Amino acid sequence: MGNSRNSSLGDSHSGANSILSGESGEEDYKKGYKLYNFRRPDKFSKDHLRALQDLHREFSRQISLVLTAYLRMHIEIDVVSTDQLTYDEFIRSMPSPITIGIFELNPLPGQILFGVSFEVLSCIVDRMLGGVGLSENKQRELTDIEESLAKKVIEKTVKTLEAAWSTIIPVQGSVVGLDNSYQMIQVATTGEIVALITFEVQIAGKYFGLISLCFPYPVLENVLANLSTQHIFQAKGIVATTEERQKMIQKLNTSMVDLSVFLGACDLTLDDFLDIKEGDILKLNNKLQDDLVVEVNKEKKFFARPGTLKKNVCVKITDRYDPMVESLRDYE
Repeated sequence: MGNSRNSSLGDSHSGANSILSGESGEEDYKKGYKLYNFRRPDKFSKDHLRALQDLHREFSRQISLVLTAYLRMHIEIDVVSTDQLTYDEFIRSMPSPITIGIFELNPLPGQILFGVSFEVLSCIVDRMLGGVGLSENKQRELTDIEESLAKKVIEKTVKTLEAAWSTIIPVQGSVVGLDNSYQMIQVATTGEIVALITFEVQIAGKYFGLISLCFPYPVLENVLANLSTQHIFQAKGIVATTEERQKMIQKLNTSMVDLSVFLGACDLTLDDFLDIKEGDILKLNNKLQDDLVVEVNKEKKFFARPGTLKKNVCVKITDRYDPMVESLRDYE
């Protein structure tokens, strides 16, 4: 009897230890149970966040082209992170002052927030006002004129976001207003989960800053079934319409490209090269009757003839580049 009782107490003590050590939790997890944090529930799955990242990585490429063409200044935008957190955590993590665009993507319910850091916006506004695109170090609130210019940039951004979201659902964007503090904006309750997409912006390779997109969970709730990487890739396979192709061509038409003309080549010894001075004549391998090769972004594209126009050196395009024609020159 004594041995039996001691054994029973020992088993109970062992069971208590296993609970304290977490063994029971591991067994429950194996059975299909998992811990649930009621203060911060995970409403977006990993696949949802991955799909949002892929979707907005495409958006970042498009908006980089749009702003580069619009401002005539090289801008690169890349997705840094995609996270889910409570609205309260999001507000407390944002700097102040900061310019916030409040917009809607109909028919999605609710409002979305687009935050632009002062470093980025001051640089863009300076460029829009005719400057070279300098960024201010000291943060301040925007003037009325600067806010009007900022709204134009945000409207262009929202229009670009429409195109990116067309792979999920056709949407119509509209800017509702601007603000300079998240404390005054209430698009979700403090405990509501939001999806936060953060982008890094590089302007002319000199200035760096961040922009962010905040999607409250209720905005995306009805389209979560379509938020998958597979769905996005399938949608990308759809053939573009004539109107979409025309819009793409219009955007590309304003892109800056590097154009150069290859005059010819010659072989020199190192001594001859070091002795070159102004007025020396170098004999190139091209003949007077040969067409020059025109390169666009280091790709051979055209043949051209040299000449002058109003005392300026120029070339006249004569034909499209043909590698066969160039190779036959050696046999003439």
